[in-house]
Amino acid sequence: MLLGYIHFLEDWNEKGVGFPVIMGDVEAELVWVGSRERAEMLLASIKPDDPGFFQGEIVDVDGASELRIVVSTESLSGVRSTMDDILACLSAVESSLDALGEE
Repeated sequence: MLLGYIHFLEDWNEKGVGFPVIMGDVEAELVWVGSRERAEMLLASIKPDDPGFFQGEIVDVDGASELRIVVSTESLSGVRSTMDDILACLSAVESSLDALGEE
C-alpha cells in the first residue's frame, strides 16, 4: 500500500521527464521459490549491493524455500532502480549457477 502525499518537488526518470515526488515509504517485494542452497547463494550475491535499501530473508514453506526481498525507499523511481539492480544481479548469478550445473 502506498501512503503519502504529493510534494511539489520533482523526480526525474531515465528519459529526463519530471514528475511529482510521492513522499513517504514505497515498498516492493520480490519472492523467489526454490532450494534453500540456491536461495542462500542468491541472497549472498546481493548482500553487498544497496545494503541500506532492502532486506532479504529465506523462509522455508511447504518443502521449498522462499527468498523474500523487500525494497523500501522514499520514491517510486528509487524502488524501481534498486529492484532493477537486484534483479539484474540475481539473474546473472542464477544463469552462472545453471551453466555450472549447480542446483
